[in-house]
Amino acid sequence: MLFVLRVPLLAVHFVIASVIGLLIGLCRPFNPDNSRLCARVYSLPALRIMGIRVKLEIGDLIEHARPAVLAANHLSNHDLFVFGRVVPQRTVSLGKKSLKWIPLFGQLYWLAGNVLVDRGNAAQAKKAMLTTTDTLQHKDMSLWVFVEGTRSHGKGLGPFKKGAFQMAINAQVPILPVCANNYTRTMNLNRWHGGTVILRALPPIATTGLTLDDLPALMATCHAQMAACIEELDREAAALA
Repeated sequence: MLFVLRVPLLAVHFVIASVIGLLIGLCRPFNPDNSRLCARVYSLPALRIMGIRVKLEIGDLIEHARPAVLAANHLSNHDLFVFGRVVPQRTVSLGKKSLKWIPLFGQLYWLAGNVLVDRGNAAQAKKAMLTTTDTLQHKDMSLWVFVEGTRSHGKGLGPFKKGAFQMAINAQVPILPVCANNYTRTMNLNRWHGGTVILRALPPIATTGLTLDDLPALMATCHAQMAACIEELDREAAALA
């Protein structure tokens, strides 16, 4: 019964939040803090509607010095609500160009200053990467990336895409991992308590002095740290359920 009530409520909330976010973008287009504000508008009411309890262990994220590349694991479409809770100031995200075709959301995503990449067009993808690298170096902003590039649906941390790590090395800014437990495995919107999410930020991984020759080792280090963290978070979430 709760599921039947929650799904329409989430749909209505998504539309209202999209309209509010679009208005924010129209009033202050491409402001570097638009993404954080829009993320909160989506996240906070949605978590209440879903009955999701969130435990935050994000001291390293709160205290991080900009600029940085924030590397998060990608579980489901609900990540917008889950991770939106902790997007820091002056942080934009990297997303697929196809997002712009989603009514309302796509337009606010663009106006919020986020970076849209056409993965099927190598020249445009390279241009977007160079522009983002320049932003990281000179505009006191951070970049949020779901480093797997696709949703895992709770099947475990997948292989990483190279782009975020290339940009971090090119800009000589740290990688700051942000992990969530595999909440999709236990989330149940038909219960009053829909599930538990634990978000944990790990200490930054420096890239100063690294070159693209160091890219595989950097990716392997980040993947190992995040995989170990997610396993630990899964155990903690199970104990809290």
